[in-house]
Amino acid sequence: MDVIVWEWLSFFVRWTHVMAGIAWIGSSFYFVHLDQSLKQRASLPPQAYGDEWQVHGGGFYHMVKYLVAPPQLPERLTWFKWEAYATWLSGFALLVIVYYLGARLYLIDASVLDIHPITAVTASLAGLFLGWFVYNEMCESPLAASDLKLALAGFALIVVMAFAYSLVFSGRGAFMQVGVIMGTIMAANVFMVIIPNQRKVVAALKAGETPDPTLGAKGKQRSLHNNYLTLPVVFVMIGNHYPLAFATRFSWIIVALVILMGVSIRHFYNTRHRGLPSPWWTWGITALCGLAIMWLSSLGPPAPPAEAAAAGGPPSALAESAELVVQSRCGMCHAATPLWPGIGVAPKGVKLETLAEMKAHAQAIRVVAVLTHSMPPGNLTAMTADERETVRRWLDEAR
Repeated sequence: MDVIVWEWLSFFVRWTHVMAGIAWIGSSFYFVHLDQSLKQRASLPPQAYGDEWQVHGGGFYHMVKYLVAPPQLPERLTWFKWEAYATWLSGFALLVIVYYLGARLYLIDASVLDIHPITAVTASLAGLFLGWFVYNEMCESPLAASDLKLALAGFALIVVMAFAYSLVFSGRGAFMQVGVIMGTIMAANVFMVIIPNQRKVVAALKAGETPDPTLGAKGKQRSLHNNYLTLPVVFVMIGNHYPLAFATRFSWIIVALVILMGVSIRHFYNTRHRGLPSPWWTWGITALCGLAIMWLSSLGPPAPPAEAAAAGGPPSALAESAELVVQSRCGMCHAATPLWPGIGVAPKGVKLETLAEMKAHAQAIRVVAVLTHSMPPGNLTAMTADERETVRRWLDEAR
């Protein structure tokens, strides 16, 4: 019963995370679109920056934005903050449930760095704090005067941290860590800058004072950063299910390319929303980055075998050898009744107890055990290079 409760707890937290993320991303994309499409007209109310007419749900909306604040504060004011808070809180809960409590399985790879689970969790938490601290200092420095320079500095920060964590965690753990760092920066932007600045504006209005226009400008800059980070974060969250993304030799470069893809896609839509000519060249950059990612993933795992195994015997003997390898190294989890503590059902429903089941999942085995070393997780069952080569030769023979 404990296993069932744990599985469903993980599922419900993940579901909450997805729902909150959809709400946050939806509101973020909508307001960036609205900001970019605002028009300045002579008929605008005093102190209004721009307006936009929209149609949805069988009616019309007239949206007016005041760059600093309206002359008089309305009685009811909607704050967009809980979507961001719920996304981060549910995401952090999921990080704890899956990666921290399962650090030995998902966060640590002894072939990368053999560390204690407490050390791994501490390193992860330190990275969340460090990532936000350095980013925030950049935003408060003279770099903030140039959006381009600040963006390049932030990009460099994330890539450096991606490389650093690839030397500490498993491929899956490092990939997820970078995604959580970016997500933490986004949520902290809302919690530490955007909402507090808005509260200062409201307080100034209530006191009959003129709000500081730099407060809104800083909030808008952080909001734009969140907009450009959204797609890379979503990619990383999905990418932990695809070993060719995280369990390859240059996964940290893949992270860099994914960020460039996300930025180019958002630049295309943000430019269109402003009513400017569509920058179709951004899709060329996106495609080139995608092709580069495919090529990098084909170069193999971080520590490819130095020597191949000796030539095997006849096909039947090779099949028997491969079956023995998979059963001994993978069977404790990928079975009708998994033996690994905390795993109630075979991961993704994949059972590998017979040769027929192995053949049914041949392509998946090739990806996770040959093209990458993502399975067994962190090589927990000590699958050797010779054993992986045996599986590779059997897969080639079974084609």
